[in-house]
Amino acid sequence: MEAPGGPEGPRPPRGDDSLGNTRETPRQLSREQFFVLISAASINLGSMMCYSILGPFFPKEAEKKGVSNTVTGMIFGCYALFDLLASLVFGKYLVQIGAKFMFVAGMFVSGGVTILFGVLDQVPKGPVFIAMCFLVRMADAVSFAAAITASFSILAKAFPNSVATVLGSLEIFSGLGLVLGPPLGGFLYQSFGYEVPFIFLGCIVLLMIPLNMYILPNYDSDPGEHSFWKLITLPKVALIAFVINSLSSCFGFLDPTLSLFVLEKFNLPAGYVGLVFLGLASSYAISSPLFGLLSDKMPHLRKWFLVWGNIITAGCYMLLGPIPVLHIKSQLWLLVLILVLNGISAGMSIIPTIPEILSCAYENGFEEGLSTLGLVSGLFSAMWSVGAFLGPTLGGFLYEKIGFEWAAAVQGLWAMTSGVTMGLFYLWEHSQRRRSKLENILGTEEERTALLPDEIQP
Repeated sequence: MEAPGGPEGPRPPRGDDSLGNTRETPRQLSREQFFVLISAASINLGSMMCYSILGPFFPKEAEKKGVSNTVTGMIFGCYALFDLLASLVFGKYLVQIGAKFMFVAGMFVSGGVTILFGVLDQVPKGPVFIAMCFLVRMADAVSFAAAITASFSILAKAFPNSVATVLGSLEIFSGLGLVLGPPLGGFLYQSFGYEVPFIFLGCIVLLMIPLNMYILPNYDSDPGEHSFWKLITLPKVALIAFVINSLSSCFGFLDPTLSLFVLEKFNLPAGYVGLVFLGLASSYAISSPLFGLLSDKMPHLRKWFLVWGNIITAGCYMLLGPIPVLHIKSQLWLLVLILVLNGISAGMSIIPTIPEILSCAYENGFEEGLSTLGLVSGLFSAMWSVGAFLGPTLGGFLYEKIGFEWAAAVQGLWAMTSGVTMGLFYLWEHSQRRRSKLENILGTEEERTALLPDEIQP
């Protein structure tokens, strides 16, 4: 491994020291950093479009093949499950596999299986079709996990002193992919049929591979001695993982429930329902770079972003319906406004999580290198996948049993619990540091008092 400060770049920040390090970072991007940004933006945009393209038309096509709504939901849900498992494995063995190879290989497989999904309409209906859907969806999840885990690690390596700023800026491309995927997929499906949307996007992803092979730097490092278990058992990291779960599940909750609620409540044409989601996606994409910049420039604010972001998110879900006990009439403009606020609060909470986990890992003896970055990025992806699986699953169940208004309130309680728990931990951590500092001061004064008689003797 290169020595810190060598060709691989400056040392990653430790805790709140990142403010001082940021001042030492050149304002102008290096050629290598610029290429890393292009590569990361390409995978964020491409993967999110491939992920979201299924929504507008796949359930209808699956129904033609004799697939029940329950099984269709399982096909969607298995993505998060295998993304979880693959993220843990790839995060652990990132150094052995190689970050650049993992990134490029993930893109290659993702592009290929996206094209394969486009020819599934030729497969006989029934069990064969269902089995092929599961296999292709699983392969897509594994490839996505590989590319994103490698991307997070490479970004943190290339921008050690501005991780939150860079990740927040790149969320613009993730949001853009989620926004463009459904309408583009729906348009291509209506114009050219089932196969074209998948083949078109798959070919775009494959065409980006030669570019990334050329411009993406190759970072070498030694395997680390630490494990996921040691990382996740750190109390602060475990609580941040809980925060990631709650936020991911809040996003996932809306997938199977919000469109049904809007159709039933406001009688909107089906084509306009997708526009309601734009408030959430656009506000998240726009606000994320700002919170990333603030997290790097003023690291002491990160803890408050995490806490208040979750609490505001909880309030948003109480008002989505709104919850009946508030006696507020449900109106379309209010729903869109709440979704916009939810996008902002989500950016406030999500962006600081990786820098906070990194700081905690370094403070607890994890080596400063690609190995730790792989563990952290894999952990984030895995915890996000847990929420992405639980959110739609529980959301669909609660929607059927108690209705959208109460289901959204229950989801909000999850975010409230994680925010309050995180806040209590930060208060405890602050009191422990004050106590430790006071003990050090008292100990120093006692030493001086003990030495004082010897100092005044002739």
